[in-house]
Amino acid sequence: MTFAFLFPGQGSQSVGMMSAFSELSVVKDTFEEASSIMQKDMWQLAQAGAQEELAITTNTQPLMLISDVAMYRAWVELGGHPPSIVAGHSLGEYAALVTAGALVFSDAVSLVQKRSTLMQNAVPPGIGAMAAVLGLSDEDIQTACERAKVQNGGVAEAANYNAPGQVVIAGDKATVEKAIDEAKTLGAKRAMMLAMATPSHCSLIKPAADLYLSALNEASISTPNIPVIHNYNVLPSATAEDIRDRLYQQLFSPVRWVETIQYITATDIKVGFECGPGKVITGLNKRIDKELHMIPLGSPKEMELAINELSRSNG
Repeated sequence: MTFAFLFPGQGSQSVGMMSAFSELSVVKDTFEEASSIMQKDMWQLAQAGAQEELAITTNTQPLMLISDVAMYRAWVELGGHPPSIVAGHSLGEYAALVTAGALVFSDAVSLVQKRSTLMQNAVPPGIGAMAAVLGLSDEDIQTACERAKVQNGGVAEAANYNAPGQVVIAGDKATVEKAIDEAKTLGAKRAMMLAMATPSHCSLIKPAADLYLSALNEASISTPNIPVIHNYNVLPSATAEDIRDRLYQQLFSPVRWVETIQYITATDIKVGFECGPGKVITGLNKRIDKELHMIPLGSPKEMELAINELSRSNG
């Protein structure tokens, strides 16, 4: 049976994440490898860090990368086969690239450490904002953002196309607030600010992306041995240079998650595994394509059940 692995990003973190995997040495070894690179005890942060501490971009992004990769390594350790195709939501794309052999884990940790620092420093505190808008078409979202920009002269842009009728917008706080008002006028069921100070995936992050480009150019990147569907253009990359460009563009371009899942299901993939803490991706994907059977891998037991089920299907 062919299947996809899908890696979550920022927003799936929680206190005590990965505790279900604490007995697996491959998981602890992954955290120790990353901790030595970052000069910080990342396992301790994952297990005992306060929610506010986990929400800091420079903590969240490395933690999610480490957790996603550790869980994939646990899958392999328990006898799981490689997926046929992979994708990651925003930061999750780095774990997808590690899984596909395009990035060495230690290099991915260093890149994400740099990425998160540049993103956190890109916009002064209190200036940037993100908001979730529910119940509007993508076209109406764009209209709300355009109207807000005309009124306020700032930035409000679609940042995450997460599911049909569920879009996140990003920009400067005043203009995003205007976009919320416009979205409500256009009939949004809900539109609310998110507790995120860094306005990811919008043009305010482009200066950070330009600084990040030098790190990407220095990084060792290989041709993936599994197709990785990129957030930026919803296509797999054929070369290392393609990957560098996609990771650069990803920072200030919207995450096209709906199209990503549609691309994957168009390849006749019927099963997707969420490889990372939480069930955010599973929830989104159920709204995108009910025919895609999503299975979160939240514990070694769940992994063993999934591996046994795949073995029976292939037998």
